[in-house]
Order: sequence, then structure tokens, then C-alpha cells
Amino acid sequence: MQNLKNDISASILSAKREAAAAKPTQSDWRELAEKAGKRYEADPGDKIAALAYGRALREIGQHEQAVAVLRQAVIRAPRDKTLLAAYGKALIDVGDLNEAGQVLARAHTPDDPDWSVLSAQGTVADQLGDHEAARRYYQAALRLNPGEPSLLSNLGLSYALSRDLPQAEKVLRQAAASPKADERVRQNLALVLSLEGKAADATTYMRRDMPPQEMAEALAYFKSLSGNAPAAASQLARRSVPAVDRADDTSQAMALSAADRTGREPDGKTATPGKTVRVKTSAAPIKMIVGSRAPTRSSMDDAPQVALRPAVE
Repeated sequence: MQNLKNDISASILSAKREAAAAKPTQSDWRELAEKAGKRYEADPGDKIAALAYGRALREIGQHEQAVAVLRQAVIRAPRDKTLLAAYGKALIDVGDLNEAGQVLARAHTPDDPDWSVLSAQGTVADQLGDHEAARRYYQAALRLNPGEPSLLSNLGLSYALSRDLPQAEKVLRQAAASPKADERVRQNLALVLSLEGKAADATTYMRRDMPPQEMAEALAYFKSLSGNAPAAASQLARRSVPAVDRADDTSQAMALSAADRTGREPDGKTATPGKTVRVKTSAAPIKMIVGSRAPTRSSMDDAPQVALRPAVE
């Protein structure tokens, strides 16, 4: 009987750990946007609220609104590196690459580098066509966070943008082998494999995350890119995995949402109530495009929507 109790207790603890490690859902991010929005409107100078609100807005696709919130936060605290990093990443979402590069350069220092900022700087360089510089950023980030699949994925895409598909495949396979790899990483590998004419291998990675009909449509689209270099380059450029924020940033953001349920701040202080802020939603979803222009509805919207959900997780 005691062994049974121990087994049940262990199972419950394991389930709790798995739940805690699970990635937030879109519902979670919308809830956070609503609650952090209240806090932010009540006190726009609240750094934690601004960061959480900006992060949640990015996750639900409200990129312009996120930029506006984080810009105001940076105006209030122009030397705060955490705010600068969040603002720079948000600027990438809307395609303002030159300003993003300038802001991100102020978000960390050589003696205290931030791997997620380096990743974002690599994304900017890739989108501006400087793939060698981009790879230097990704490799520097990997020295700080070895094996991180989002970094390896972006490094692989950078090689693909330079038309070095064999090296791109090698790096993306390493990324996809990580237990932390998500569907975006696997589908980026599938795209490169398709461009190399390795449809069977691409199918192996696609079927893990897609129903058969959707997978068939995506693979057909990827195959069509193999003979169209400009379209292939455009699709590759759109698929960078956004610079992932550090895990503790996500935890702090979600802790703010929990504060509304408990009446306590993440640090244990009493939470301050604010007015309700409604999160604006567009009539139709707009894809996140990390490129040289802001998110738009374009002819690319007719392509299968494969793993383009924002993550600069």
C-alpha cells in the first residue's frame, strides 16, 4: 500500500512538473495581455507590466501595439537593457530593421552579453542580407547557450539564404534532434530538405506536427519553391525563429498573470488593480514576417500557413 501511495505521489509530482514546463498557450497569452494591460494602463511606468504586456501582445500577433507599449517604456527608462531588448525584438516583428539593430546594440554589452539579444541581432543582419555577420551573432549566442534549437535553426536558415543547402541541412538536423525543438524547427528542416529534393525525408519531419491533408499541401508548396529561387529566398527569410526570450522572462510574465488570481505580485507584494483594457484583434490574422517591411497581407498568404506563429518567445 505504501508503495502504491509513493507511486501515486511520484506521478502527481511528475505531472505537476510537466505542466509547469509546458509552453503557454494562446489562451494564456491573451489572458496575460488582458491582465497586464490593466496594470499598464493603471501605471504606465510599471516596468514589469510593460514587459509582460508587450510580450503578450507580440505572442497574440498585435505587433504594432506591442511596439507602442515598449517604446513608451524605453522613453521612460532609456538605459534599461531588459526594456531595450524587448523593444528591439518587437521592432523586428514590424520590419523596422535599422532601428531594431540600433536598439539591440544598446541592450547588452561585450562584458555581459545576452544570447537572446545576439540571436535577434543575427536575425536583423540576415534580413538585411549580411549573412556572414548574422552567423557570427548566432555562433556567439551558441557559445553562451550551446545546443539551443532556435539558435541552430536560425543559423541553418542563414546558410540556406546563402544557398549552402548541405550545411543548412546539417545544422537544422542538429536543431531538430534537440528535445527542446518545436514544430517551427522541424518544418524549417523540412523546407530545406524539400529544396534539396529530399521529399521523403521532409515528409518524416512534417508528419509529426501536421494532419495528412495539410502536410500534403505544405510539401507541394515547398516542392514548387525548388525551381523558384526568389520565392524560396523569400520563404526562408520569413521563417526565422524569433529571438527567444530567456525562460525566466516567460516565467515572470506568467507570474504576473497569476498575481491577479492570488492578489499578490511575483515578489509577494499586493497587486494593484487597474481598469480593464480590451486587446484589439484584427478581422483576419496577419502573419508575422521578419523581413524588410511590416507585416502585410500579400500573395504569400495563399501559401500554406506552416509554423509562422510568433514565438520572440
